[in-house]
Amino acid sequence: MTTGQDRRVTVIVPVYNGGRSLDQCLAGIRRSSYQDYELIVVDNGSTDNSVTIAQAHGARVAHCPGPSGPGAARNAGVILATGQIVLFVDADVVVHDDVLERVVARFKEDPELAAVFGSYDDRPPAMNFLSQYKNLLHHFVHQQANSRATTFWGGCGAIRKDIFVSVGGFDQVKYSMPSIEDIELGDRMHRQGYRIWLDKGLQATHLKEWRWKSLLRAEILYRAIPWSRLILERQGLVNDLNLRISQRASAAVAGLFIVLLPLTVVLPSLAYGCLFLVGIFLFLNRDLFAFFLRRKGVLFSTMTVPMHGFYFIYSGVTFVLVWLAYVRWGRGGAVALGRQ
Repeated sequence: MTTGQDRRVTVIVPVYNGGRSLDQCLAGIRRSSYQDYELIVVDNGSTDNSVTIAQAHGARVAHCPGPSGPGAARNAGVILATGQIVLFVDADVVVHDDVLERVVARFKEDPELAAVFGSYDDRPPAMNFLSQYKNLLHHFVHQQANSRATTFWGGCGAIRKDIFVSVGGFDQVKYSMPSIEDIELGDRMHRQGYRIWLDKGLQATHLKEWRWKSLLRAEILYRAIPWSRLILERQGLVNDLNLRISQRASAAVAGLFIVLLPLTVVLPSLAYGCLFLVGIFLFLNRDLFAFFLRRKGVLFSTMTVPMHGFYFIYSGVTFVLVWLAYVRWGRGGAVALGRQ
């Protein structure tokens, strides 16, 4: 029988210069329908008023020398946690009122479950195109993924504390910046036989406002490069989330389109080939573009086609470059390519 103490949740929020978003994040946690939790905010070397905001919400504040990345901050929070379940929430995320209750219920229903995570919702508050595109894309990908997961998400995800400790927590040495430390942890847990669940009803609002500079920096340096290295090091591609077969095919189609397009200047007949590739790309991603159409209308959905193609191009080029470095110089070369 699961006791009340066993079910208690420790909510851990890593923060680095969280500002106004931290206030909304903590207010969302306090509105939770489930109140048997403790709240730990781990300051990662902030120079703003993040600590003051955390204290105003009654959080226990811990300090992690930084900035050293969210992985290190989350690990530091777990050391102090008294709950049997640790729920990680990013400082720019506002959980829905039922998130804590759903997490506790999920673990109570399945004693063998090691971890559970959710997704962003489909109502991102930042209204510029990039923010709408990125946050809605995250929502769609998670909603279409397999519920029996092989990865983890630290933005709104929970793990049994004893299992988290037994597998060694987040790799804060390898990932000293916001990166794929949660993906790597989930992959490591899956390879050790632990069960991870994607609860599609477990949702939160992402407050981040994306701009081109921050988007490309995060997507290439902190995601595409380390994710490519992880795939090569562990010799495996899982047909789920951002690695579905249709998405790998989309990357190949987008890459071929970029190669053929300049050649149409000297060989105009290749334009038909380019149009054919566009048709294949639309077909492969038809469900996503239909989702964008339903949520945001014709203009937005049309704008996402070249944007999504660009996403596959930079992701695909990054993987190829990391693969070439891996083949030529081994693991050391791949690491040097994306040194953080």
